Amino acid sequence: MKNSPLAEKHLALNAKMADFGGWLMPIEYPTSGVIAEHTAVRERVGIFDVSHLGKVSVIGDGALEFLNSVFTNDLNRITDGQAQYTLHCNSAGGVIDDLIVYRNSPTDLFLIPNASNTSDVVAALMAVVPTGITITNLHEKFAVIAVQGPKSKSVIESLGLNPSLDYMAFEHVQISGRPAILCRTGYTGEHGYEILPSWSDAGAVWESLVEAIKPYDGLICGLGARDTLRTEMGYPLHGHELTLQITPVQASATWAIGWDKPTFSGAKALTEQREAKAHTKLRALVSQDRGIPRAGMAIKNSSGEVVGEITSGTFSPTLKKGIALALINPEYKVGDELIVDVRGRDSVSVITKLPLVTSNVR
Repeated sequence: MKNSPLAEKHLALNAKMADFGGWLMPIEYPTSGVIAEHTAVRERVGIFDVSHLGKVSVIGDGALEFLNSVFTNDLNRITDGQAQYTLHCNSAGGVIDDLIVYRNSPTDLFLIPNASNTSDVVAALMAVVPTGITITNLHEKFAVIAVQGPKSKSVIESLGLNPSLDYMAFEHVQISGRPAILCRTGYTGEHGYEILPSWSDAGAVWESLVEAIKPYDGLICGLGARDTLRTEMGYPLHGHELTLQITPVQASATWAIGWDKPTFSGAKALTEQREAKAHTKLRALVSQDRGIPRAGMAIKNSSGEVVGEITSGTFSPTLKKGIALALINPEYKVGDELIVDVRGRDSVSVITKLPLVTSNVR
């Protein structure tokens, strides 16, 4: 089990720790808990240690063109200093990973894959990389700290930084005299930032942020709240909504596919699936009773026929109801009632339009 550079900070606060992709990371803190941490992000500000996320550099002449021929989204849609969400698929359209690409220049790109998939992403890229392009796994060279919530802009400004970055833009900055990358990104649906200091500078930057959120009644948050926040927004999590068996077409992530590009990995399979229109679709469900849906639970129609499966399920601290993301047969639409088998008990849910709470990312 690997540790974040901030592990001792979490342990000193008696955080509940768990395995996330081979990394021991905080789920919640005893003085607050998931619901309070979730609410802090929705209403004020919270900070998260997400240093388990991967970091990979791709450098050399033709680096942008190379990645653009592999990843689904079109890197020509962004300019230097901007980031882009994209997917790395295999030839069958299955998702090796979903990730963020940071474009420093056409010859210098920085990737943030998921923790458990970093080695797979690097290996898949290395298998097809042209001569002259260098791919380096920097997983333990940078920390990642997320600052999320309506007061995040004030927190960033209090550190002497530019809070007015456009959404999905980034810049190289100094925090408490230490170099870092400041990004207008996040995974909560709120206005927010992600900060990437070096591994060795992570502790000092973290302490600066801990102090900076205090005037706004901010909280240190664990990954439990990050999961409830992203589920309310309908953001996919690899291993749940996206897998080697669940394609971006099924997961309603076609907006992250550059269909007009000459090619990308999995293009033929994904195009055929999109045109067939027979695939399941990712939908959101909101419980109409006290049932809390969980991943793997079956979804039935009124006749008792299984028509889908929960991919992520939780209690929504904002809605005060059980919510879920699910792959459901395409004939079922927003407003339809379905039944979730919650440990042998029928629980009524309604297909609901995403996001389940208002997006404030911009």
